[in-house]
Formats: sequence, C-alpha cells, structure tokens
Amino acid sequence: MNSFFARRTSWNLATNRYTEALEAHRRAGRVLLDLTASNPTTVGLHYREDELMRALTDREALRYEPQSKGLLTAREAVAAYYAEHGARVSPDDLILTTSTSEAYSFVFRLLCNPGDAVLVPTPSYPLFDFLADIQDVKLFPYELVYDHGWQLEVMSLFGAVDRALATGARCGAVLAVHPNNPTGSFLQGRELQLLNDTCAENDMAIVADEVFLDYALGKQPPRTCAANEEALTFTLSGLSKISGLPQMKVAWIAVSGPPALKNEALARLEVIADTYLSMNAPLQLALPTMLEERDHIQPQLMQRVQTNLAELDQQLVAQKLCQRLDVEGGWYAIVRVPVHGSDEELAIALLRQKNVLVQPGHFYDFAADGYLVVSLITPGPEFAEGVKRLLALIDTAQ
Repeated sequence: MNSFFARRTSWNLATNRYTEALEAHRRAGRVLLDLTASNPTTVGLHYREDELMRALTDREALRYEPQSKGLLTAREAVAAYYAEHGARVSPDDLILTTSTSEAYSFVFRLLCNPGDAVLVPTPSYPLFDFLADIQDVKLFPYELVYDHGWQLEVMSLFGAVDRALATGARCGAVLAVHPNNPTGSFLQGRELQLLNDTCAENDMAIVADEVFLDYALGKQPPRTCAANEEALTFTLSGLSKISGLPQMKVAWIAVSGPPALKNEALARLEVIADTYLSMNAPLQLALPTMLEERDHIQPQLMQRVQTNLAELDQQLVAQKLCQRLDVEGGWYAIVRVPVHGSDEELAIALLRQKNVLVQPGHFYDFAADGYLVVSLITPGPEFAEGVKRLLALIDTAQ
C-alpha cells in the first residue's frame, strides 16, 4: 500500500464487472431502460419551481448569523414536520447538517472512539461501509430475515453484540433504517423495544435513518423514532427524500432519550457542529418552503410507486419463476429470481441482452444469490417494459 495515504482509505478502487459492462453499454450509445433510478429530479416530477427559487433569494442570507445548531426558523420548520408525525420535538433538540452522511459523521464522532463497533442491519445500504471506514469504526452486521415479511432476527442481534465485544471493541451504537433500503421494511414496535433493551444493557445508542419514512404503503402511518424516549436516539432525515430535493443538501439530527443523556449529547454535538458551521444561510432560510414542497412532491412519488408496484405484480402473476417480496415503504422492490449463477452475472446478462439495468442483491449484502432490486420511481412506461424484458430473460434461461 502507498505510504502516503491513510489505511482507512485503502479501498478496492478497481472497476467491478457490473460497472465495466454499464460503461461499455453507454460508450456504445445503446438505449438503456434504467430500473435503478434513485434521483427524483430526473424521473419526470413537477416541482413548484418559482416558489423554490424565490425562497433561495431571501436578502437575510446576506447577513452572517452563525448558529451551531442551525437557524431557529429552520429548526422550527423541522419540529413542525415531526409534529405532523405525532412526535413532540423541540427545535432545541435538532442539529442541522448538510446531508445525512454528515449527520452520520457527527454521530459516529460523538459516540465512538477509533476501533469501536456499530451494529448495522443486513441487507442494507452499502454507503455504511464507507462511512464507517472514514470515521474509524467497525461494522458488525445483524440480520433481517424474510419469513412472510421482513423481521429483525433476534439471535443475530445478540450475536453481533457478542462478536463485537469478543474483539475487544466497545459497542457505540446500533443502526436502524426505518424503513430499510432496499427491503422496505419498517421497524416494528417489538423490534424497537428490543433495540431499547439491548442499548440499556450495553450502554449503546440508537441511530435511526428515516429518510424514506414518509413513503409508507400501509394505511397505518409508521411512528417516527424521534419519539423514542427509552434509549438515547439520534433520528436522521433530510430533504433528499422528504421533498425530493437531494441537490439542496439539507438534513438534520433529532436527539431524544433519557433527559440527562440527551442533554449531554446535544451539548457535545453542538460543539461538533460549531466546529464546522457547514450549513449555508440561503438553504436554512429556504428550508420552511422546501419542506412544504413535500405536499406537492410526495403524492406524485407515491402514485408512481403504487402504479409501478401494481404493474410489477400484474406481470409476475403471468409467470411462476419469480416473485416479489413484501414491501412496506420506500422506493424499491426486491424480485426473487431462480439461481443459475451470481446476481451480478444475471444483471450483466440483462444489460447486455435486453438493455435493462437492475441492481444485483449482493450490492446490499444479501446473504445469498437470487435477488434483484428495482426502483419503483422509474417512469411508468420504462418500468413496465423493463420488467417485461427481465421476466423474458428469466424465462428463456430455464
């Protein structure tokens, strides 16, 4: 390894076969049906452009008013958002950040010494590996298992704690993604209680990622972890998914839990935030308007998700080889496919033979092959044709 660089950045930077195939496809100029869409600004949604642009031209932004937690007006807007979810969150319990990735950085720095452990669900989003490396913490996975729906595997959680402690590491936090990406499963009440009890026994905190919270498919809205009082809890979210505005780089941390622990955590987080003062004034002043955009964008996204989910189910009914796993929320669906090789090989074959892009399950640390992940916010005609080609390839492979 080159001695110029820190060990924490010694990632394998070689291009994998999937990426090589995608780059070759694009160089050839071939039309692509992209069933991996995650950027809401590129899938044909309609934004209130004039209102959003006016919000960014507030003249108050010309006056520098540094506040480590973020401007009060912005934090009040976030507190009002949580009030709509039935949680009483004081503006004083909020820290604004430029992204949820920065929020993770703040929380990991608060809770973990170098080499400490963080428990993380699997399957889950691959970004966590990089965030952990950069912050010098070690990830220990606990399993989500599928049995007529996704659920937290209790013994796996206990085993993750034991494995971490056996290495001499201290357990700083347990991550809960609510709903999970890509499984779309929400943390159930009994599972949150399990996490609370585990944290109490091991002096750990909960870090709850709720970026997809508003995209629930059930009639009963899920409860935000920002209302959790039993364990020290850091609830992360932001405009990227709530209002479909990933480019605006606005996120936050809501801190809850036993009063003494919560107050100490907030005092320390405020110092971390004050060290960076990363939030810019125009976006903080525009935050109330940008949060209001959710009332316009979320119905469009929910309609897209529900329409594509119905299309997927309709096409799956006509065949017997593949099935969709249950999904409770979020923007993705998981298709269970026959195993004749690796998921990566299947995804590459689909790209090369059918011009359709999907994500193989191993990107999300599925324990076995046989899973493809598709985006439900892909424009409807493209999604329908892509699924048709996917199932045709599976059929011809038998």
